[in-house]
Amino acid sequence: MAAVGATGWSALGRVSLAIAAKDFLSERRTKDVFNAMLVFGFMVAVIFSFAFEPTSEEAQRIAGGLVWLVFIFAGILGLNRSFTRETLNECLQGLRLAPVGPGAIYLGKLLSNFVFMFVAELILLPFFGMFFDVHFWREPAWMIAILVLGTWGFTALGTIFSAVSANTRMRELMLPLLLLPLSVPLLIAAVQATTTVLRGLPMSDASLWIKLLLGFDVIFTTLAWLVFEPVLEQ
Repeated sequence: MAAVGATGWSALGRVSLAIAAKDFLSERRTKDVFNAMLVFGFMVAVIFSFAFEPTSEEAQRIAGGLVWLVFIFAGILGLNRSFTRETLNECLQGLRLAPVGPGAIYLGKLLSNFVFMFVAELILLPFFGMFFDVHFWREPAWMIAILVLGTWGFTALGTIFSAVSANTRMRELMLPLLLLPLSVPLLIAAVQATTTVLRGLPMSDASLWIKLLLGFDVIFTTLAWLVFEPVLEQ
């Protein structure tokens, strides 16, 4: 049984990576998702830099919230396009007919969404640091961990809700309406942990928030994976 289980997980991983690779190749050709996320994020960062005095104490205090606000809305732009290519030409139906489980489709989409959003964040962070005169890389290992945990949880929820809203007429509106309320605990934890890094406080102060991020990721990734099959059958 252990060998069969190991084989099943190995096949699941290979199929998920193949689906993610398909998304990477498609995005490499069109660049519509990644460019939209970067342009939106950069424009909002510039606007915020004029709305707040970058060197003020208030701007330093709220920089963590501002950066995650940009990440979330830029991520929604990308998530809205996650299943668009599949629904336009009935490609999603083809994936359902392929000899792969729905869990592999979900994990492949989750992986590609996570990579797109995470890379965009790494590109946008230096601009935020420059505009607001803050040091995101004071604790680089912790900052990367916060970004990974926050982004994974957000895309785990966003991928399942992107599939739910893909066949609706107002999917651009439906996705944030479904996604943002459930993302509140994740966003609070990510903002608090990021603010701890920016203010140079001991990382022990952020241990509770990081545990919350980790628990959120595990719970909602598992739940989304389990319920993805009935979502596809809608």
